[in-house]
Amino acid sequence: MMESIFGCSVHTHSTLCDGRNTMKEMAEAAYAAGVRHLGFSGHIHTPIPHDEGNVLPKIPGEYFAVCKVLKKMYEGKMEILTGIEWDSLSDEPVPEGLDYWIGSVHNLRSSETGKYYSVDWRRDSFCACRDEVYGGDIYAMIDGYYAEVARVAAMKPTILGHIDLITKINGDGSLFDEAVPLYKRSALRALESLDPACSLLEINTGAVARGYRSEAYPAQFILEAWREMGGRVIITSDAHSTEHICFGYAEAAAKAKAAGFERCAVLTAGGISECGI
Repeated sequence: MMESIFGCSVHTHSTLCDGRNTMKEMAEAAYAAGVRHLGFSGHIHTPIPHDEGNVLPKIPGEYFAVCKVLKKMYEGKMEILTGIEWDSLSDEPVPEGLDYWIGSVHNLRSSETGKYYSVDWRRDSFCACRDEVYGGDIYAMIDGYYAEVARVAAMKPTILGHIDLITKINGDGSLFDEAVPLYKRSALRALESLDPACSLLEINTGAVARGYRSEAYPAQFILEAWREMGGRVIITSDAHSTEHICFGYAEAAAKAKAAGFERCAVLTAGGISECGI
């Protein structure tokens, strides 16, 4: 079968974490859209108070059970891959027996107080982290964020999730300047911790789909540096609802081409394949 970027959607969420549709509904929509490799990547449990209700339980038995049912249901028609989105501050290890896992950073933690701060959806929490933990120095906070990304990258995830997620609520540029050398140095140091032989970097359209950003993650300078490192990219939509299963894939492919990529990775049950863009 000829692979296509539109045939693979492996960063998806459901009502079992913070998605709007059930896993069954997501599978139905994916199959109808022509997806042939659908991966579920539920948010793994964390001890973070503001994550409650948005992550899987500590023992995600229902999640894995539904994956198994859907694998059987779509056998011969669409591959169902069982994955997880592992958070840097999770209180659980990466589960065994997965088809793949996504490594991500969504929060920062104060080592002094133990308090958690969101970097991607609560502006008040973001600013509190800057002021309470980093003394108001936004670029020190950014450096702390990317140090955490580097730690996850060094664990060799199958996919490094939205590497520059810290830009999500900075769409208007009011929190920091993404063009300054200080910011870029922090991001590139994190990227250097990712092994091109083991991990994929995702081009993630999720923030565009949900109205936070006008362009997919990551920034073009990160993509260009990753290409120079010999890395591979995979296009994902970080879908939290059925209508976003393959959102913005054509634009993401154009972004990859502009960075010099000629091919994208496709994640299958047999491993990583590639297709032209």
